[in-house]
Amino acid sequence: MITPWVNSAIGSISTHELLSVLVIVACWPLLGLACMLRRHSIRYVARFLFPLGALVCIAMFCMAAAFLISGHAPETMTLPLGLPDLPFHVRLDSLSAFFLMILGLAGAGISIFAAGYFRSGEGTAPGLLGLHYHLFLATMAVVILADDAYLFMVAWETMALTSYFLVTSQHRIPEIRRAGFLYLLMAHVGAICILLSFGVMQGGSWQFTFDEMRSASLTPFWATIAFTLALLGFGAKAGLVPMHVWLPEAHPAAPSPVSAMMSG
Repeated sequence: MITPWVNSAIGSISTHELLSVLVIVACWPLLGLACMLRRHSIRYVARFLFPLGALVCIAMFCMAAAFLISGHAPETMTLPLGLPDLPFHVRLDSLSAFFLMILGLAGAGISIFAAGYFRSGEGTAPGLLGLHYHLFLATMAVVILADDAYLFMVAWETMALTSYFLVTSQHRIPEIRRAGFLYLLMAHVGAICILLSFGVMQGGSWQFTFDEMRSASLTPFWATIAFTLALLGFGAKAGLVPMHVWLPEAHPAAPSPVSAMMSG
């Protein structure tokens, strides 16, 4: 009786690795929400929840490494989220597993360092920092796992917003506010270019899964347009010259763990 609804809502799952990865990803927002229970307590947020976040990062590293070593075929899933005609699609393959390993390894070291780094101050409350930090980790993982343009852009924009709030944690300093504004401006200029690139790559099919984009046939002119837009969009985020103007402003303004995570 319920199988048609389940099939349309959940999609197909070949094995349990992708589902396990998604459960690990969901642990980071839960830790972020837990930070808000006692958002002014350095001991609770930094000394307790950040080490827990490091354990989640280690779990992500181990799961991604196991998937990569085992040589499993790519796994896909359609989530019961998004819009009626634009559900979220996720995919775990060797490439995404490799980058999830990097995210888990870097996140574990940075989370452990952050546990002893943050102090009481006049900027953002520790609980808000913890919320934004763990959401930043989660959205980076979703960017890696996204298998359609819609989910990718939702995760990409959320990643930009959370990193903006982390960069401007000492928001009472005018120079840091200006650096954060420049970073957010360049991030959104880049996001517009990426969105336009996806619009070109769908090739008139109006199907925005990456499988459909890979099968689309583009003329050399439109393929060049898509590549140029993607280069500008991702180049702005990566600090590619001459779109690197935000980088020397934002990284010194950000707390050291945040700057390390953005660089990593």
